[in-house]
Amino acid sequence: MLQKQFTEIISLIKQVRNNTLMTVNTELINLYWNVGEYISKKIANASWGDGTIDELAEVILNEHPDLKGFNRSGLYRMRRFYETYASSKFVSTLLTQMKLPEYQSTEIVSTVLTQLETSDIRGSILTKISWSHHLVLISRTKSYEEREFYLRLCLREKTSVRELERQISSGVFERVMIGNQALSPALKEIHPDLQLNSYNFLCLS
Repeated sequence: MLQKQFTEIISLIKQVRNNTLMTVNTELINLYWNVGEYISKKIANASWGDGTIDELAEVILNEHPDLKGFNRSGLYRMRRFYETYASSKFVSTLLTQMKLPEYQSTEIVSTVLTQLETSDIRGSILTKISWSHHLVLISRTKSYEEREFYLRLCLREKTSVRELERQISSGVFERVMIGNQALSPALKEIHPDLQLNSYNFLCLS
């Protein structure tokens, strides 16, 4: 009886907690994207050498030890994250839209942030999964198509990191591509016109 009495307030607590976690995740992914973008562009225009990333990591470690996750490996992962998805259609479309007048902010932005030319991908599907999911996708998938396939499957099925690793290890994408198994209802719902021909794999558009 008591359990039923508290159902609504418990549901409210869980909902707000989940929304808070999602907001934090969105901000973190957006931050990692911007750090990766900044580093990538600095190296691309020869302002930085590869060794500069190590120097940045050392400065953060020694002078800003409260900034966790920005060690050498973390910074290289952020750079790879940006470079992996920078030209993808679900990011490039968003960034193009953000340049339109109706998307322009009227807020006063600090000179530092303006100089950084930061991007905002908070409206992208990239922010809908965790950083741990992204690390798995970046390190274990071999192509853009495979990566996006698992990304959208994660969104659809709310796949855990462990389950994502299992799916990649078992070759779900490859089996779908070559048509060695019937599609599950979940995969069909990702796109009803899923083609099994590797040259016509347009299900993720």
